[in-house]
Amino acid sequence: MPTHERIRSLLQRYGIALFAVAAAFVFTLLLQGFFPYPFLFLFFGAVMASAWFGGTGPGLFAVLLSIVVVDYFFVPPFRSFSISASAGAYFAAFVACALAASWVSSSKKKSEVALKQGLDQLEVRVSERTAELMKTQAELAHLSQVLSMGELTASIAHEINQPLTAVVTHGHACIEWLSANPPNLEKTRQTAERIIQDGTRAGAVLSRIRALFKKEAPAKHWFDMNDVIHELTVFLRDEATRHRISIRTDLVPGLAKVKADRIQLQQVVLNLMMNGMDAVAETTERPRELLISAREKDSELIVRIEDSGMGLDAETVEKIFNPFFTTKPHGFGMGLSISRSIIESHGGHLWAVPRPSGGAVFQFTLPIRPKESDA
Repeated sequence: MPTHERIRSLLQRYGIALFAVAAAFVFTLLLQGFFPYPFLFLFFGAVMASAWFGGTGPGLFAVLLSIVVVDYFFVPPFRSFSISASAGAYFAAFVACALAASWVSSSKKKSEVALKQGLDQLEVRVSERTAELMKTQAELAHLSQVLSMGELTASIAHEINQPLTAVVTHGHACIEWLSANPPNLEKTRQTAERIIQDGTRAGAVLSRIRALFKKEAPAKHWFDMNDVIHELTVFLRDEATRHRISIRTDLVPGLAKVKADRIQLQQVVLNLMMNGMDAVAETTERPRELLISAREKDSELIVRIEDSGMGLDAETVEKIFNPFFTTKPHGFGMGLSISRSIIESHGGHLWAVPRPSGGAVFQFTLPIRPKESDA
């Protein structure tokens, strides 16, 4: 602060003390006739106001002025700076109270100023921290988008991995049949047909997933869910044998047909079966089993996939269908979320419960076609 501004501020603060004491003096003179003893409380107010608005220096200056004025005008003998013996104790008490008032007022003001400065500094820090958090949040949101795209890409790759693997396997088998002497053309033709089927299925999976995320209506047709389950059981038989997993089915012949997107429901059942196999593969305490069943109940088809794996706790059951939530060390957390979206788009419901004998049960419902119109 420049020197002239400091001098101006100093004069203003001490001017406040002088004005406050002068005002107290005037009003005390006016009130003196109404009290049998000197009414000096206004000087305490002047001292406190001077210390509050001016600080410690102006407060002590107000105390000094008040002592001089009170001694000369209000303490006998009047109009004199001498003090009678009878008024000495009274005057000493006034001085002590004035000093105490000045100290209390200036201390209170300092505390308030310090508190205000602390709050201002805290507000600045909070603003800076908020800005940093907003920047960090924006960075995390961008990172989340990048990771989400990576997770989604990996999940889609996982969905089409099985048909592509089958294409490669059948391709090798086709070469083996052609290398035979003489070439087994019948086996080669059958294997080529399987390559076409699996390649078509892989393309259909991508098409259905894209339609799902574009919120397009599924391509629904009437079909038998037993056929889908049987196809997938055969498809996963070698994988189950390799991991010593027993896959059993409990299917009721003549189930009512469902009108749905066959490719999407294949992916749902395949995902649930593979999840069950992953859970069972870690089991050592009981037989490794996977049971797939289908039943009709109350105009709905109920499909259940039961495994004898480690099971589900209450917290996991609540979160397991959330996107990117997974219990697998290398999982993506998208399969069950996509599966639930597919089932709900067909008017059904997908949920999970713990299996009483150990393991988990994933089941979903679908509206069914009345039996009299099956044909």
